[in-house]
Amino acid sequence: MKTFHDNTHSQGEKHPMKKRMLIMLAVVGLLFGGIFGFQIFKMQMIKKAMATQQIPPATVSTIRATIQPWQPELRAVGTLRAVRGVDVTTEISGLVRTLHFKSGDAVKTGQVLVQLNADADSAQLQASEASAELAQTVYERDKKQFAVKAVSQAVLDADVADLKSKRAIAAEQAAIVAKKSIRAPFSGRLGITTVNPGQYLNPGDKIVTLQALDNLYADFFLPQQQLANLSLGQKVIVTADSYPGRTFVGKISSINPKVDPETRNVQVEATIANPGQVLLPGMFATVQVQAGAVQKFLTVPQTAVAFNPYGETVFVVQEGEKGPDGKRGLIAKQVFVTTGGTRGDQVAIMKGIKDGDVVVSAGQLKLKNNNPVIINNQIVPSNEKSPKPIDD
Repeated sequence: MKTFHDNTHSQGEKHPMKKRMLIMLAVVGLLFGGIFGFQIFKMQMIKKAMATQQIPPATVSTIRATIQPWQPELRAVGTLRAVRGVDVTTEISGLVRTLHFKSGDAVKTGQVLVQLNADADSAQLQASEASAELAQTVYERDKKQFAVKAVSQAVLDADVADLKSKRAIAAEQAAIVAKKSIRAPFSGRLGITTVNPGQYLNPGDKIVTLQALDNLYADFFLPQQQLANLSLGQKVIVTADSYPGRTFVGKISSINPKVDPETRNVQVEATIANPGQVLLPGMFATVQVQAGAVQKFLTVPQTAVAFNPYGETVFVVQEGEKGPDGKRGLIAKQVFVTTGGTRGDQVAIMKGIKDGDVVVSAGQLKLKNNNPVIINNQIVPSNEKSPKPIDD
């Protein structure tokens, strides 16, 4: 016996299932559509709010770019050296009898500094002088006898040779005695000595240093490219860390005729006046050589310039567009510049801005192009061509 299913009943069960799936899909579509629509609406509102929102102004310090006289300078690091300086030594050995100076004394040329024991040498000098006097007497007597043909020419020649020999021996001994008195070779200031009476000195032993301090040499090096800007008699200004704010004036006295083949630098020597003898040999010094005539350049503080791989820039403060209140605010406009030399806190601007432009000197790190700004110049960076240290 065969069983038959009712196809009409099966088809009736499928239709409600399709309806439910269509309704579910419609609900899901409406849900996702609502979510996406809300997100688009939110993004549009945020974009609209940001478009209407203004960038808050940044507080900066400013300075007006001005044209100033500019003396071209060459800077170098140098070492001071005495025009005349020496370590006083003894030429011959001997026992120190007396010291005629104290450490730090100022001495004159020829002043006796140390007296060595010269008793034996003085006695030998007296004997040599006596021998020379005897030879002189013999020569005078034989000279008279030769006049009357009592002695031969050979005897007289022997007397002359003996006299010269005895005088030479006496002179040599006198020189030895003189060397026992060690004198200052020139005027200057003595250093610290460790020599004491009773000490035995050998030739070359250092007794004390002697330095003439009225004038000093400043030795420094400059690149060979600067040779065209150097000449004898050129003015130089020297400063030392030991005396901040004080300058010492001199002039170039010598230029080495040879360039160092390893560094390609040339050595320059300048003579520096040393009033008060405050500078000392061996000190470190900064040398400024005034090269060329005075020029005029547009200058700004070095803090105003941003040095970047793609070029140097500054921010110039200008008036912006009118706001809702009808007033014009200030904006900072970024400008590319070409920089020149530097001196102290300043840098020369060769191209990019003009005289009178208001330039941001502090606070530019937080700026972007056309950023609104507020000027506050209560504290501004230094803008000195010759800055001096400030003691707290």
